[in-house]
Parts: sequence; C-alpha cells; structure tokens
Amino acid sequence: MLKTILMGSRVYVQGTFVRRLDNGKIIVRVGKRLFAGFPVTTRTAG
Repeated sequence: MLKTILMGSRVYVQGTFVRRLDNGKIIVRVGKRLFAGFPVTTRTAG
C-alpha cells in the first residue's frame, strides 16, 4: 500500500508502507531506502 509522509516542513515522500512507530511516525520504502515521517492525512471532497 502506498503512503505519503511528511519529513520536515516541506519534504514529502511517497513509498510502500513498512511499519508504524510508537511516536506516530510511519516508515515507507522507496527502492532500497527507508524513510520515517508523519503520515499525510487524506481529505475527501464534500
């Protein structure tokens, strides 16, 4: 499952979900690299 995370104030990374950490961050994989950051919430039009 693809997830988008926020690293810092303006850097977004999209990759395959790996796991959720205790501090609320998640880990995603892009190729062979792992990135940790806060998940970006989705909005629905309405």
